[in-house]
Amino acid sequence: MEFKLSKATAKAPTLKPYRSNRKALARGRELRKTVPRSSHARWKTPPRRFDPVALLLETGKPRLAHLLPLRYQRMSESAFAFMRGSAVIMAADLAGTPVTGLQVQACGDCHLANFGAFASPERRILFDITDFDETLPAAWEYDLKRLATSFTLLARDKQLTRSAAKDVTRAAVASYRSHMHEFADMSPLETWGFIIDSELLIRTAPDAATRRRRIRFEQKARTRGVNSLLGKLLVRQGGTWRFQEQAPTILRLRRGSGLEKSFLKALERYPATLPLDRRTLLARYRLADLAFKVVGVGSVGTRCAVALYLSESGDPLVLQVKQALPSVLEPCAKKTAFTHQGERVVVGQRLMQCASDIFLGWASDDEGHDYYVRQLRDMKTSVALEALKGPVFFNFAAMCGWALARAHAKVGNASSLAGYMGRSGRLDDALVNFAQDYAEQCERDFDLFKRAIRAGKIPIEIERRRRG
Repeated sequence: MEFKLSKATAKAPTLKPYRSNRKALARGRELRKTVPRSSHARWKTPPRRFDPVALLLETGKPRLAHLLPLRYQRMSESAFAFMRGSAVIMAADLAGTPVTGLQVQACGDCHLANFGAFASPERRILFDITDFDETLPAAWEYDLKRLATSFTLLARDKQLTRSAAKDVTRAAVASYRSHMHEFADMSPLETWGFIIDSELLIRTAPDAATRRRRIRFEQKARTRGVNSLLGKLLVRQGGTWRFQEQAPTILRLRRGSGLEKSFLKALERYPATLPLDRRTLLARYRLADLAFKVVGVGSVGTRCAVALYLSESGDPLVLQVKQALPSVLEPCAKKTAFTHQGERVVVGQRLMQCASDIFLGWASDDEGHDYYVRQLRDMKTSVALEALKGPVFFNFAAMCGWALARAHAKVGNASSLAGYMGRSGRLDDALVNFAQDYAEQCERDFDLFKRAIRAGKIPIEIERRRRG
């Protein structure tokens, strides 16, 4: 019996096969002629550079105005904190730096504080990138340069020597480069399924002390499930759990307010973006409480809420509803294919992470605010910045470089990337030098920012830190 293609099948787009490793490696090496690896080594302030403070203030316009002083206060704590909150400034600067043309799904805000641990659907502890608000298809150089600069800046904030700052930055870049060669030897399917979990990190620990630290890190992550919120973020009131107000970071929403209506509408629509099996699971919970939540440094001022769901037997599930704004990479990358910014974030996260939250989805309210939804705490944890010293700092840098390489290799062409970077330390040297130069640029911008605060041009709100 002769088999004939249906018209629908015949018209289906033909998938282009991957280039062979050898051809892709050669293509990457060929790019060195037009974009030498040494071309990445320097940052020089353009003679007509934009006003960084004015650009930063422009990003506050779509945010909630009453929270901007808190955002600026958090950014004023250090040059590293300033960098965390000013991804738009670095994105604008990177737009004028050399790129090879090799594209990946980029994080867009790839600094060291956006890496950490969380649970896979199978309850394994994974290590990966954890923030995708700015994700977009873009040049791989943008993420790696921002990551390298973040390590240099934090090292300078910690008053490490220039040599030590270079060494810890090199650890991140060299790890990215060397692991990209490993992914170049894998098939696309192998790369897609590769995960960096606690078991792998413990098994590959360079020494006994690091192995013990990683075991403790895994144990800590396993204690950070939703039940760890009970008695802290969640308290018993009237025989049920409710969010406890912790001004200014957790605030009760006024009944019937515009913000409450916005979040409720998004939560009502969001399940439609989940696969049927996840919708079935979510349907076993009912919405019991809702509160406004201030998060992070760069996200302060965006609309964000936490939603408490309870099962019939009172088991809690806490979801975070977070506003998605246009990516800071849009001016220097391809325009997103998504008209919904929440969908852009969710798809980018799924493309980059080795496994994503089972409740990850998106929705909009009636006023056109885009949101994405995820679990608030699902064994999610990170390394405290004050703990990053000595070998811990260097090991963490290597882990971040490894995770970024895996994320880029999952969608990008690892063989071409590996071919361009090579096996020597030439690219490492270049990016270490770039990070030194750009860290100094960040510090100059930070000084301008603090000067504007002192002049009363930027309001700040002193935040009282909670103990414990």
